Amino acid sequence: MIEIQASMSGNVWKVEVKENDVVKEGDVLVILESMKMEIPIEATHDGVVASIKVAEGDFVQEDDVIATINNS
Repeated sequence: MIEIQASMSGNVWKVEVKENDVVKEGDVLVILESMKMEIPIEATHDGVVASIKVAEGDFVQEDDVIATINNS
């Protein structure tokens, strides 16, 4: 199980995937908004989205877990 973490603090602007979606490395999972910039959080591995830990409108801190990917 791979944990995908926030690269910086910000608001969850948009969740692009749902649980059980198949993703490839580089696919955008979530878009954060911070200081009027959109920051895409991407899959670091190919796999299946096991869980989404945030919802649109949530505030996250740097290194908070955004999602988990099952890569086996």
